[in-house]
Amino acid sequence: MARKTPAPKKPSVTLWKREQGWDRLSAKDEIALEKYCSEYREFLSQAKTERLVHDHLLQLAVAAGYQDLDQLRQGQKKLKPGAKVYRSCGGKTLMLLKVGQKPLQEGLNLVGGHADCPRLDAKPNPLYQDDDLLLLDTHYYGGIRKYQWVAMPLALHGVVILRNGKKVTLNIGEKPTDPVFVITDLLPHLDKDADKKTLASGIDGEALNVLMGSRPVSSKDDDKEIKDKTKLRILRLLQEKYGIEEEDFCSAELEIVPAGPARDLGLDRSMLLGYGHDDRVCAYAAARALLDAPGIPARTQAALVCDKEEIGSYGATGMDSTFLENTVAELLALCGEYHDLWLRRALENSKMLSADVTALHDPDFANVSSPNNMSKINCGLAITKYTGSRGKGGASDASAEFVYQVRKIFNDAKVLWQSCELGRVDVGGGGTISHYMARYGMDVIDCGVGLLSMHAPWEVAGKLDIYMAYKGYMAFLQSAFD
Repeated sequence: MARKTPAPKKPSVTLWKREQGWDRLSAKDEIALEKYCSEYREFLSQAKTERLVHDHLLQLAVAAGYQDLDQLRQGQKKLKPGAKVYRSCGGKTLMLLKVGQKPLQEGLNLVGGHADCPRLDAKPNPLYQDDDLLLLDTHYYGGIRKYQWVAMPLALHGVVILRNGKKVTLNIGEKPTDPVFVITDLLPHLDKDADKKTLASGIDGEALNVLMGSRPVSSKDDDKEIKDKTKLRILRLLQEKYGIEEEDFCSAELEIVPAGPARDLGLDRSMLLGYGHDDRVCAYAAARALLDAPGIPARTQAALVCDKEEIGSYGATGMDSTFLENTVAELLALCGEYHDLWLRRALENSKMLSADVTALHDPDFANVSSPNNMSKINCGLAITKYTGSRGKGGASDASAEFVYQVRKIFNDAKVLWQSCELGRVDVGGGGTISHYMARYGMDVIDCGVGLLSMHAPWEVAGKLDIYMAYKGYMAFLQSAFD
């Protein structure tokens, strides 16, 4: 009797698909998620400018035992593994570091995001009166859609350096008892040409003028010939409360941002609505991951929160500066290892997550989406191998080997993640700080939280994605990369 030939075994194939990760969370993770998102929501509500982000994170770092690197160098004290230090630049850019057991020449594990966000900035000579209305003249910062900023409550934040050198901090519009500000819009009854306008031309940049007041000084108390009586009244209020004179606006940084706190979004509270998710959701996660990481690491860990990304990373506080290499050089010196060649080796051997947000697939705008390659809400931390535009212009394009390393770190740590790119080919694109880091020769990849309504005054992020950024960044920082 002939023996039957066994049927060949079918190869084991796993279909990999992106799906929401709620059902894959452990009970412990779900508790940690809600706690972390609550803390992040509070941070986002308070830290409305890059200065406030810097100060908030610096306060957390000092409370966790981090010391000023620039002060330590004056004492020539040698740092040992486990030492926790920070370095600040201009009160806007901050780098936190925890010294590892391996020599710095072997590189750092670095996670870096930016704290600046699209907004309106007051011009150097901002106050002017038209009719009886006092207006604040602004210049928009970063990529905004101008029509989104009209007819909504606005708050004023910033610093003013007075004639005598004193720094005055302004925060008006956030408390329930504060006044708010607004940019007025034209009613549809009078805008007969509205249907002919594009979204880009609907509101002109020079029309983004913030309404600050309407009540003139009393004619009984002042010369009737005085012009700009509303402006005079506001200047008197500023002088009485803050000591500010009109000339002081030349040495001021005043930012106009949406007023009000971040809020839970949806009946299921599965999302957060807030101003500044781009890119404070990643910057906060990077700093918190380092501050919360336990023990003495194998490789030196670093979290970098920088400025000016939204306008090209230029300036002393942007990543087109030498802040990173100067900080690593100072760290090498305090660890007793400084040499120019060792600095170059430390930077080249570093591994970095460029912690920046990406766009989520939005079914209302499916025509610009690449459904199989756009990140989806609450499907996990988004890995973006390359950014840029059209033919990958401006991208650093991470290597397959480094993508594998990051993927393995996340899988081993049970971090939910997804792989994506930014929209359809030939539709648009964007950039991050990754190419500024890649110029040192280090491995770097973009890795962050997906958003809906990115660059709008109010942006949307999924809570699961927010938490996975924190969990993923911590896993990356703790990797030994052996």
